[in-house]
Amino acid sequence: MDFINNALYWLSTGMLVPVIVFLLFFFVRSLMMIGGFYGRYVNRSKVNVKIHRQLDERSVPEFLDTLGDYPKSNELIASLERVSRFRDSAPALDRQLGDYEIVADKELGKSKLLVKIGPILGLMGTLIPMGPALTGLATGDVESMAQNMQVAFATTVVGLIIGAVGFITLQVKQRWYADDMNILEYVVESLKEHKK
Repeated sequence: MDFINNALYWLSTGMLVPVIVFLLFFFVRSLMMIGGFYGRYVNRSKVNVKIHRQLDERSVPEFLDTLGDYPKSNELIASLERVSRFRDSAPALDRQLGDYEIVADKELGKSKLLVKIGPILGLMGTLIPMGPALTGLATGDVESMAQNMQVAFATTVVGLIIGAVGFITLQVKQRWYADDMNILEYVVESLKEHKK
């Protein structure tokens, strides 16, 4: 039984360095996500207000003819341009909706990954050093116990930060993509009706 206990102890202790490396990797990814998220927010706040205003003031075919005035980097504009190109084919219009759903799901998946992986790695980084910390406490090695507890608390905090960034960006992105899908569906259905 001692062999199994020792094997599990060494296995879990050996996982500490990879867990910390992954935590640092996902922490950097979450910082990059915040930067990209801010850039998309600025882009969306300008473009989507203009799109909604144009759709209220013009017919859908007239609106689609003005897409050249919008920045090409916006995902919604790129999808609307493809819709405009295939406006005479109902199956192609439906395909554009499906393609945009795939793009949205892929983008949301990045935030979902952070929501799940951050707390998991944080918890692993908390529990792994607790074994050596308790061993240090039992043997009277307070310095070793303090160092292990410091690692345990630091990994918890970093994991929760990663999860929080993922959660906040996920909530906002879900609203963005719901709004975009609403616009795309309105444009596609209007084009289909216009053809009849």
